[in-house]
Amino acid sequence: MGQTTTDAIRLIDTARLPDGGKLLLLQSGDQFSIELDNEELMGNTDHVSEEALATMTAERLPMGDPHVLIGGLGMGFTLGAAIGAWGPGAAIDVAELIPEVVQWAKGPLAHVFGTKLSDPRVTVRVADVHDVIRGSTDHYDAIMLDVDNGPDGLVQMANDRLYGGEGLESAYLALRPGGILAVWSADPDIGFYRRLCAAGFVVDEVAVPAFAGSVHDDHVIWFATRP
Repeated sequence: MGQTTTDAIRLIDTARLPDGGKLLLLQSGDQFSIELDNEELMGNTDHVSEEALATMTAERLPMGDPHVLIGGLGMGFTLGAAIGAWGPGAAIDVAELIPEVVQWAKGPLAHVFGTKLSDPRVTVRVADVHDVIRGSTDHYDAIMLDVDNGPDGLVQMANDRLYGGEGLESAYLALRPGGILAVWSADPDIGFYRRLCAAGFVVDEVAVPAFAGSVHDDHVIWFATRP
């Protein structure tokens, strides 16, 4: 957990993952972090690329009031950017696998989320985003995935089905023609790029700063459009 103060790190809560792992919600002064096995998955200080996931998707969509799906609630930065990017007629669904993450958003992280969860355009479901995608056909204008640090994930081996060929085929079918699958990743992954192309998507791979002012540290977002 990055620190700019001498405040001690305090454990706020834990959440058990379906495969037995454990998430930790930590606080140090005004900094909050969600970690797994000493690896920070997300924090409330550096979120440029998480916001870019939504804003850059919106730039690529021709409509102002789409129906979009966000995979992974996190600390709400992608959600907040989506709320700001699209008009009052948009519908924004969020699928979050871990119920405690939703509880944290309404409790110890409520000041980070502000009014995002009460926006009338937003619906939050405690569900596996893979199942939500697989149960949808020609339903979404955009699907934005910020799950498990990207295709080479840390949290769940089961997320391989989300980023593998079958999962990408389901995402393709869940999108309307012209819809976009946008995937955030901490690192590049040429194999994933190739799987996106093999699934029939037209793919744009973009490097974005990992944090404000970053020169050398980048994250990756793939924008995969269904023709």
